[in-house]
Amino acid sequence: MTTAAPVPSASSASSASSSSSPASPSSPSPSAPAPSPGTGAGAGAHRLRPRRSCLAVPGSNPRFLEKAQGLPADQVFLDLEDACAPLAKEGARHTIVDALNQGDWSGKTRVVRVNDWTTHWTYRDVVTVVEGAGANLDCVMLPKVQSAEQVVALDLLLTQIEKTMGFEVGRIGIEAQIENAAGLVAVDAIAAASPRLETIVFGPADFMASINMKSLVVGRQPPGYPADAYHYILMRILMAARTHDVQAIDGPFLQIRDVDAFREVAGRSAALGFDGKWVLHPGQIEAANEIYSPAQEDYDHAEMILDAYAWCTSEAGGAKGSAMLGDEMIDEASRKMALVVAGKGRAAGMTRTTSFTPPEA
Repeated sequence: MTTAAPVPSASSASSASSSSSPASPSSPSPSAPAPSPGTGAGAGAHRLRPRRSCLAVPGSNPRFLEKAQGLPADQVFLDLEDACAPLAKEGARHTIVDALNQGDWSGKTRVVRVNDWTTHWTYRDVVTVVEGAGANLDCVMLPKVQSAEQVVALDLLLTQIEKTMGFEVGRIGIEAQIENAAGLVAVDAIAAASPRLETIVFGPADFMASINMKSLVVGRQPPGYPADAYHYILMRILMAARTHDVQAIDGPFLQIRDVDAFREVAGRSAALGFDGKWVLHPGQIEAANEIYSPAQEDYDHAEMILDAYAWCTSEAGGAKGSAMLGDEMIDEASRKMALVVAGKGRAAGMTRTTSFTPPEA
């Protein structure tokens, strides 16, 4: 399996060429925070990865860890938090290290979710996993993030381990999971806390409990509310993510056998602009990959816009700022929107079915 190309976000699209792939990862984003002390040039080097489907796998279950390697999820996160019983956590750390070092995770983003900073497990989770398998790890997911300082603390710990072990400093990314009201209120600061940050993840179950939402079905609309109860939460996360050029990931849908309901819930966050969603069962992966990829018609149209705009702004095309593509006028704003859709299509491995032919003079 080949690794898909990075996915550009809307905020990075404005600086990219209309006829090229997304901007080089080494180019700093205008909105990105300054690197924290001790964080090296590798920070953020692979921040925009395909994450349409993010598969949760219990870190204490070797059979599930082996099976996950052959599934078509963009990302797999090996879980030391909720999926591991307290008595199983210490052994699960070593099971995860072995799986990362010995398994074949080709084409997948490899993530480990550690326990949150309010527990006594966090530092040992990070030290054991990163020292043991840091060369084969892409990101550490931190759950229940409530402040920027918690992200900074993880950044500093990762930096110390990388320096001690001789790893590239800053290469390992961070995923921050928002799971309560305090985290949502602080989400802007959290998104800006570290150049390692790659994603902001919505954790619906704990969030629903934190605000006393009247529902026991994670992801479903609570009874008695006539609109989308999650709209503000999702948009708040999305705005913080786009402001700081990181990805926004929707959380799990626990009714794992109801794929139609999964599609409905995933479709809402995908329509807003989210980059992907957690999946808890192999049966949800195909749906997530489809929903968070552009339709073939949209992908073809986006590529056509990029080609047409590149031609019309060139000397051969008359160096114009706008042009007609069929019955549609396109300009720089059209290019920015098309670059996002085209980038997602390329990341999904889509092949265009149309080509642009410059109009005759």
